[in-house]
Parts: sequence; C-alpha cells; structure tokens
Amino acid sequence: MMRYNVNVNIITIPQRIISNDDLVIIPRKEYEALKARPVVAEFAPSSAQVRTLSRARKHFKEGKTISYDEIVKRVAARGR
Repeated sequence: MMRYNVNVNIITIPQRIISNDDLVIIPRKEYEALKARPVVAEFAPSSAQVRTLSRARKHFKEGKTISYDEIVKRVAARGR
C-alpha cells in the first residue's frame, strides 16, 4: 500500500484583487531578482531613425538584402 503525505497550504485570494489584474504569482527568489535589476529607460527613436527603419523593412520585404561578407567588404573599402 502506497501512502502520500502532502502538506498543502491553502490561501484565499480576494476577488477584488483578481478582477483588477493586480495579482502576479512568482517565486520569491525570482521576485527579488526582478526588484534588484536596474530600471532601463525605454528607447525613443528619432524621426530619422524611424525613416531609416521603415526603408530597411521595405527593402527586406522586397528581398533587397546583402550578405554579412558583403557588408564587411564595403566597410573595409570605406576605411581605405
């Protein structure tokens, strides 16, 4: 005969906490690690960067890409 002895802690979470999306359950060690991380400012691209990214996405969609080796060659040629 097998017998399992499992200690189960039961908690009651008020409905008002659940309904307000205020509840997150993670292990304490993970929570402490998140609290210890430095806050990183969000990146806000300039309008020129947004235009450049749009152009790059368009070229990528059109298949207008070059290989890494080609980029290296072009950069090296500029340095001469």
